[in-house]
Amino acid sequence: MPVFESKLDKKSEAFAKNRDDQLEKIAHLRMLEARAEAASEKRRPRFEERGQLTPRDRLAQLLDAGMPFLPLYNMASYCVDDPDRETSIPGGSVLAGIGYVSGVRCMVCVADSGINAGAATEMGFRKNLEAMQLALANKLPFIHLVESAGANLMQYKVELWAHGGGVFCSLGRLSAAGIPTMTVLHGPSTAGGAYMPGMSDYNVGVKHNGMAALGGAALVQAATGEIADERQLGGSEMHASVSGLIEYLAEDDADGIRQIRDVVANIGWNEHCPPLPQRDFDEPLYDAEEILGLVPVDYKIPYDSRELIARLVDGSEFTEFKSRFGPNLICVQTSIFGHPVGLVANNGPMGPDEAAKGAHFFQIIDQANTPLIFLNNITGYMVGTEYEQKGMIKHGSKMIQAVSNIRVPKLSFYVGASYGAGNYGMAGYGFDPDFLFTWPGAMTGVMSGESAAGTMETVALNAAKRRGVEPDMEALAKQRAAIEAVFAAQEDAFFTSGRLLDHGVVDPRDTRKILGFTLETIWEREHRSLNPNAFGVGRM
Repeated sequence: MPVFESKLDKKSEAFAKNRDDQLEKIAHLRMLEARAEAASEKRRPRFEERGQLTPRDRLAQLLDAGMPFLPLYNMASYCVDDPDRETSIPGGSVLAGIGYVSGVRCMVCVADSGINAGAATEMGFRKNLEAMQLALANKLPFIHLVESAGANLMQYKVELWAHGGGVFCSLGRLSAAGIPTMTVLHGPSTAGGAYMPGMSDYNVGVKHNGMAALGGAALVQAATGEIADERQLGGSEMHASVSGLIEYLAEDDADGIRQIRDVVANIGWNEHCPPLPQRDFDEPLYDAEEILGLVPVDYKIPYDSRELIARLVDGSEFTEFKSRFGPNLICVQTSIFGHPVGLVANNGPMGPDEAAKGAHFFQIIDQANTPLIFLNNITGYMVGTEYEQKGMIKHGSKMIQAVSNIRVPKLSFYVGASYGAGNYGMAGYGFDPDFLFTWPGAMTGVMSGESAAGTMETVALNAAKRRGVEPDMEALAKQRAAIEAVFAAQEDAFFTSGRLLDHGVVDPRDTRKILGFTLETIWEREHRSLNPNAFGVGRM
């Protein structure tokens, strides 16, 4: 394949400004992640007093040392429960991601009981549910380290309870699909939470602290008048010897994690999938650090997306498809860590030619049965008389039809803007990409605040003209500011990721590594055989 020759000027003012802007966004990402960790770590003395590990220490001991771990939904709940950006804590009180446990690629969720005792939040529920659905789609054993005070009854929402049932439904479907589900009971898990161990295939309970009951002592007394002993009601010791809910009784948190690692090691999971082939590939010719100086945070400033592609793909080699037709959509065939892929990226807004080109390219990639990667930096499809007459709706729909129905894996990144129907044609959130990550400087939405405000201002001016009255320019200025503020508050990466509209916000320099990890995850699922049954494992 042809090697791309970079023309990036690393000594230019533009490069320096882009780099500074990107580093500022990355620093904000790390600050928000650190805010969640600091909030949890405040409880470290209490964990140590009880002889427990903190949630992050549990995660570290569960995962294989030195192996890659892909965090997921790191911004979950940001600006949702607490709309104040200065105080809102991301994460949804859950740590989640894909990593290796005893040599097995697994989906892992850890209740962050350092924050509000792990009380469930709306986005925390959804984060668990999304993680389970990813585990099902990618054939990943699901491991849950549980310690939660349950739902916060002072902030009860009926929809939270209703959607919460989907978590347990997903556990049942994972088991029925032949994908093992495993729980370590580190602390309390009451009411609906009791079904986490109840619906899991393998359970480890920690002595003295692990507890599962449909009704805790307070609820039992309120409902029945019985004054129950908490440990006799639902302690790990009782469940290991009386109810049979617990298979393995652990002395402490560390022992519980050791035992669940042993369970993973003993199920022979990797026997049902051939080992990943050792692929020969060359690293990109250009340093990933250069991405920061290449890509502007301001999406209105153009750049050549081929330069970005050259810093992501093997050997900076790729073959461009229809290079002279529809030039604002770059379509290439290439490889990443030895995996053949198709890749599309934006060099400007898409017109009818770009949409037709994209639809054609998606179909040949589907025919070749290779994953398709989307690098979103798109303000939308072109509008105006010329483009309407050239069939923008028809050709845009053709591209959306193709991306809706291709059968190959789709991996999307929001690297800049991703607005309007352009987001749809580039496999945005609504098109179920297998993985979707956002750079911290990216913007998404129906359109920019500036465009929305300008549209509404034009409508108001035209209405005034039809009525034959002078427009109130002061009122229009206030309207413009208000509309821009509404859109600006909702379009940045941290806000949208807080609502789980992606799988997480990531450092742009990690894009190639994330692509490699997710491509390996997809390869394993495509080559793994399962032994499904009708109902999942029933607890006896």
